[in-house]
Amino acid sequence: MQIHPDSKFNQNRDRHEQGLQKLLDRLVRSIEQNELVRQTTNQLRESLQVDRVVLYYFYKQWEGQVTFESLSSQEFSILGSTGPDDCFNNEYAALYLAGRVKAIADIELEPIEACHRDFLRNMQVRANLVAPIVIPRGLWGLLVAHHCQGPYDWSPSDIEMMQTGAQTLATDRNILES
Repeated sequence: MQIHPDSKFNQNRDRHEQGLQKLLDRLVRSIEQNELVRQTTNQLRESLQVDRVVLYYFYKQWEGQVTFESLSSQEFSILGSTGPDDCFNNEYAALYLAGRVKAIADIELEPIEACHRDFLRNMQVRANLVAPIVIPRGLWGLLVAHHCQGPYDWSPSDIEMMQTGAQTLATDRNILES
């Protein structure tokens, strides 16, 4: 018996191989992206000497979660945390889309919305620094440094480091394609 080159068997095998290749390509991109994020968050946490640096990824409009974290101690883990329901809105998103970097030295003294302060308190945050990750199609996520053990005076070089980290992530081909 001879199998014709256009047989269903060969078509199914080709489709199966194409599907496996797409899966493999996606897996490789994911691993590369994860490694870049891990390196970036670890470097920032060590350079800034803070308790936590996280990547907050928006999976739909202004709804997201912490998908990566670098910690000084496991007790500071907030992996998987989502933001407060109505606290992050179009107004805040527009500011971050425009490149806003927000540095708060002490959440107890900063004039911020009550929902934002409560959210930060619940995550043990005393000081935070937020830089947007903006890609051509919009606000992809936020790179956030948290200091939990007390106030923290963010220096201009701290802010510049966070902006550089966010820009590095924003220009990575794996993030651009995600």
